[in-house]
Amino acid sequence: MDYDKLSKDILQLVGGEENVQRVIHCMTRLRFNLHDNSKAERSQLEQLPGVMGTNISGEQFQIIIGNDVPKVYQAMLQHSNLSDEKSAGSGSSSQKKNVLSAIFDVISGVFTPILPAIAGAGMIKGLVALAVTFGWMAENSQVHVILSAVGDGAFYFLPLLLAMSAARKFGSNPYVAAAIAAAILHPDLTALLGAGKPISFIGLPVTAATYSSTVIPILLAIWIASYVEKWIDRFTHSSLKLIVVPTFTLLIVVPLTLITVGPLGAILGEYLSAGVNYLFDHAGLVAMILLAGTFSLIIMTGMHYAFVPIMINNIAQNGHDYLLPAMFLANMGQAGASFAVFLRSRNKKFKSLALTTSITALMGITEPAMYGVNMRLKKPFAAALIGGAAGGAFYGMMGVASYIVGGNAGLPSIPVFIGPTFIYAIIGLVIAFAAGTAAAYLLGFEDVPSDGSQQPAAGKSYESSGEIIHSPIKGEVKVLSEVNDGVFSAGIMGKGFAIEPEEGEVVSPVHGSVTTIFKTKHAIGITSDQGAEILIHIGLDTVKLEGQWFTAHVKEGDKVTPGDPLVSFDLEQIKAAGYDVITPVIVTNTDQYSFSPVKEIGKVQTKEALLALS
Repeated sequence: MDYDKLSKDILQLVGGEENVQRVIHCMTRLRFNLHDNSKAERSQLEQLPGVMGTNISGEQFQIIIGNDVPKVYQAMLQHSNLSDEKSAGSGSSSQKKNVLSAIFDVISGVFTPILPAIAGAGMIKGLVALAVTFGWMAENSQVHVILSAVGDGAFYFLPLLLAMSAARKFGSNPYVAAAIAAAILHPDLTALLGAGKPISFIGLPVTAATYSSTVIPILLAIWIASYVEKWIDRFTHSSLKLIVVPTFTLLIVVPLTLITVGPLGAILGEYLSAGVNYLFDHAGLVAMILLAGTFSLIIMTGMHYAFVPIMINNIAQNGHDYLLPAMFLANMGQAGASFAVFLRSRNKKFKSLALTTSITALMGITEPAMYGVNMRLKKPFAAALIGGAAGGAFYGMMGVASYIVGGNAGLPSIPVFIGPTFIYAIIGLVIAFAAGTAAAYLLGFEDVPSDGSQQPAAGKSYESSGEIIHSPIKGEVKVLSEVNDGVFSAGIMGKGFAIEPEEGEVVSPVHGSVTTIFKTKHAIGITSDQGAEILIHIGLDTVKLEGQWFTAHVKEGDKVTPGDPLVSFDLEQIKAAGYDVITPVIVTNTDQYSFSPVKEIGKVQTKEALLALS
């Protein structure tokens, strides 16, 4: 590969050096912050020899290179004025984008850790409602009371969950944050605020507001608390910090929340929910068509994170939400378009990929279908938007809403629709899928040409007697399509598997040599003695941690055997920081081998055989 030429071509096709604010790389990708992403010629970039694909994550434009990315990166720096430490060109637009990205990052970082609790409680609420509807459970029974408490608890005490998560994101004490939330939810205070009488605190008026199940008031309160806590800490002697800092933080922030921040946040939340409801009540058909038809574009930009607090607030305040159904329809449209590619493609390998990604999209994981199939072929992506809009037209006419918060916008979360419009919700999902399939089939696409060969590359020879890939991590094996990253889940980097770790220890899966270990230690490349090139990528987007909580036990060139320690990482700290720790294990020279699973999905120990290559 001519790294110099490739780096120059990439730089030209991303809009030139003047369009680059900053460029860094991880184990497999060049990560650009561009002044204008629209100037990047994605189709031409994806045709370059050595480029496996492109992706946009938030504001970051990513180019997938594979194991050779450090060499391409170095060639780019050598032949330009760019560096990974500073931007090129004016920084004005950078600041604007970074502010927007920071907002989405905060929303994502706060809500992602609590979603399992919200989703689990929401599903229980749905199942309870289903049991009552079909007469399986009496509404006045003790079982109903207990299960209702299980389902409602997370929503009633939502400010507590948000307080701890927000504190971790803002860098303050999560237990002090929980104490702030507990104070504003205290039964006596709740009764006082709901009594309908004038309330004051040391002469200052307190506006009556209800804080259970709210979102915005506690987020504002903990954001302010993070600054108050740090300011008090700065002027407090170390011997007094344990008592003084939390005491004065609580004394300042709780009254401030009750007097100003809380009522303001509650009012904002109410107006936001009322505005969404007004829009859908008075222009539901148009609103749902536009939203369902464009939600895939919103997901691509990362702006869908901004809808999460609105969805939760709508459910908590009004008992229903119109935004989540639009996301469901968009996902069904993507699934349908990818299914049409499966039906029409003559490339057996790509046909299989299209079917797999269609199924994962139905399950609510759309990135593989979006990035790996539909966007790659262009017309199917447009068809997916048509499918979402078609379903949106039906939902808009029938007033379909969701009534609980689910785990994702896929078939496993259908109970979110349990309510007056449940049947219409199911019909709308079918319409979106069918319309996406029909539109993609009729529009057609330029098929991916078959490579016609599974032979090793010229100049390379590998033993065909077979090789076993062992598990490098203790945990739970998952299919690669479950990884919430389109590059890995769509198989762009190669085939393999993923592991949800139970311990923070990575060991060698083969006899071989360490060929690459990234400076942030979140990813490592190994070449086996028989020629298999293996990438172990610990977590998703963990490159942003810049090596924090990772410890490497080997260096490039070291010989390893199965079970030799490679990298240790602090599993709990990384999860608490809001990162997905699922770890893809990829054979990057996939085209050299055929694959045979030794073990299906489920629990696995380190050094346990998982995959056979031949």
